[in-house]
Amino acid sequence: MSQADVSYSCGSCGYPLNLASSNRITSGIGSEYKKSIKKGFISFLSVDLSRFTQVDEVNCLPFSWIHYSKTKLLCRKCGVLIGYGYKDSSALCGFDSPTSSNSDYKKFMIKIRALQPSEEC
Repeated sequence: MSQADVSYSCGSCGYPLNLASSNRITSGIGSEYKKSIKKGFISFLSVDLSRFTQVDEVNCLPFSWIHYSKTKLLCRKCGVLIGYGYKDSSALCGFDSPTSSNSDYKKFMIKIRALQPSEEC
């Protein structure tokens, strides 16, 4: 971690989330990045899933087998909503595997207000 790198903890209880500013998605800092910041979210390439309780949400579109899927990421210590992990939407409804890994996710959207800088630098 570089000197300018920031680690983040849960904004409610201070539990270390192992999120680092170096893992943020900042490519194409332009309109897309600015829109997500205005909505109060930061995109991350990867997160340490062991630091979160995960609650899957799957929504099937009517008249279609295509679905979109997101996983709520809750602080493992206090249960507050930290953000969401978005999975690949090309899977068929009811036919995808129940196990999750970082490689299953396309991106992670983390709520800015749910974070605080960690004291360990």
